[in-house]
Amino acid sequence: MSVPSDQFSSVLPSAEPTGAAAALDETRVPSRWGLVLKRFRRRRLAAAGLAVLVALFALAFLGPYLGHWSYTDHDFNAFLEGPSAAHWFGTTQTGADVYALTLRGMQKSLIIGLLVAVIATGLAALVGSFAGYMGGWVDRVLMWFVELLLVIPAFLIIAILSPNFRGRTWLLLVLVVAAFLWMVTARIVRGMTISLREREYVLAARYMGVSTPTIVFRHILPNVASLLIIDATINVSVAILTETGLSFFGFGVQPPDVSLGSLIADGTSSAVTYPWLFGFPAALLVLIVLSVNLVGDGLRDALDPTSGTTG
Repeated sequence: MSVPSDQFSSVLPSAEPTGAAAALDETRVPSRWGLVLKRFRRRRLAAAGLAVLVALFALAFLGPYLGHWSYTDHDFNAFLEGPSAAHWFGTTQTGADVYALTLRGMQKSLIIGLLVAVIATGLAALVGSFAGYMGGWVDRVLMWFVELLLVIPAFLIIAILSPNFRGRTWLLLVLVVAAFLWMVTARIVRGMTISLREREYVLAARYMGVSTPTIVFRHILPNVASLLIIDATINVSVAILTETGLSFFGFGVQPPDVSLGSLIADGTSSAVTYPWLFGFPAALLVLIVLSVNLVGDGLRDALDPTSGTTG
């Protein structure tokens, strides 16, 4: 069974009471994640960011059912018309509904951000923990690979590979972006694992013949979960901005599908004359990134027992 990480040792009881005292303490002492939730709720900006993020997810996936048009539809009687009762966010030069396009783009950007974050953080956790725990040639080979990827210009490599994505699934873009977002975190996890592998409970498990994967998953990773949660949150906004930048240069999501990045790229040249083409996707992108960053800041403070209790 995993032992809580050191950063929570100052707020959790040092001894376990028995009998009636244990039952009484259970009602008074919050669990590890209950304490994190309590601290998070005290951060007003973080709570507001989470509320905005939930609302944006609801808008992205439920909003299309409220509109009258699909992102693939075209109204040939309404070219470059401003927001109206028929087209809430206006129309494009081809008569496409900007509201439907924007929500489709937000769906795609959110999905890409979440998938990239999960893959990149999971890869960092596995590589860093196994390298740090096993040491020796495994550590040297994995860290050599990490350092090699760190010196490669990621944006340039993705731009070179992106023409091969056209006509294929956008999941290839997710995999390539995630492949360049995990290295720094892997090095941090490795350093933490080197310290954790000398703890008594890890040594005891090793002497009892517990397998390496079991030790890593039961004793190492739970104690670096705080870092991984924060890293995943940050990676969501980084991935969305990366995809936006790639789409702006034509390397991201390809037509007929859309993302916020591709919509912003298409609307940039008309930002002054037809502002609804650029304004709505750009505003939603800013809201997503800002709310994700606020949630990430709140999680960092909630997971750090040395931070203040107001926010």
